[in-house]
Amino acid sequence: MEAENYTEISEFLLLGLSEDPELQSFLFGVLLSMYLVTILGNLLIILAISSDSHLHTPMYFFLSNLSSIDICFTSTIIPKMLLNIQTQSKAISYIGCFIQVYFFMIFAGLDGFLLTVMAYDRYVAICHPLHYLVIMNPWLCGFLVLLCWFIIFWVSLTHILLMRQLSFCVGTEIPHFFCELTQILKVACSDTLINDIFLYVTTALLGVFPFTGILFSYSKIASSLMRMSSAEGKYKAFSTCGSHLSVVSLYYGTSLGVYLSSAVTHSTHYNSVASVMYTIVTPMLNPFIYSLRNKDVKGALGRLLRQGAPYL
Repeated sequence: MEAENYTEISEFLLLGLSEDPELQSFLFGVLLSMYLVTILGNLLIILAISSDSHLHTPMYFFLSNLSSIDICFTSTIIPKMLLNIQTQSKAISYIGCFIQVYFFMIFAGLDGFLLTVMAYDRYVAICHPLHYLVIMNPWLCGFLVLLCWFIIFWVSLTHILLMRQLSFCVGTEIPHFFCELTQILKVACSDTLINDIFLYVTTALLGVFPFTGILFSYSKIASSLMRMSSAEGKYKAFSTCGSHLSVVSLYYGTSLGVYLSSAVTHSTHYNSVASVMYTIVTPMLNPFIYSLRNKDVKGALGRLLRQGAPYL
């Protein structure tokens, strides 16, 4: 009977951001507002790119994919948070929790991969401008996106299959606002050595290699810019990758912040609040960064809104 209590559980309990009843209405309003802004902002980026033929280039193809992933990323987390706050429940089903872990890992991993691919795109555009359209042809662009999906699909699936071998106690509480892999491994009632090893290896490989690729691309870009004699050429080249640099800094900065906060402090509440930055705030800010710092996107958004104005 004791073994059955460990393995045949039907749900986990998510402790959320706060257990204070007076804060629940405030959290619901803030989270709902941020979710709607994220969906609307990223959807406008996708519509602007698809409706403007001038933006049918590799750079904006990857940007539209990034916006799509950000929508899916936040939709994996926030709707369940809102439902739990509204129903005053902490429960998430066993299967629902594993599904959330799976899709969270997929979309979080794809974010990092796509930022690396976009850095390579900027490297080719600035360092090899005459061969840009030949190198970044539609076939290669599609292949790079599919490759990102293929790698992260199998990595995430392997994590889930390993998690299925774990045992959990009845009434297990997860000190987070969503089912996050590391938190689930901490509350498992069985040995997680294999899971931990695979987690460390994949985190190192999928974190270090993309970040190294971004650093390599921008080191080449910086070297190319230094050799340019025209100030106008330097400004134009830098302006094309300024938005991407801002998003990369935000993505890796917040992720590193969460990692350091978990290493420095053992407060699960503080770690949960820090996680809000890269799971909710970053996808919400990405459309603003690209629309405010990119003249092409800003112009396309303006034309899109003017076309839609007569129907409002």
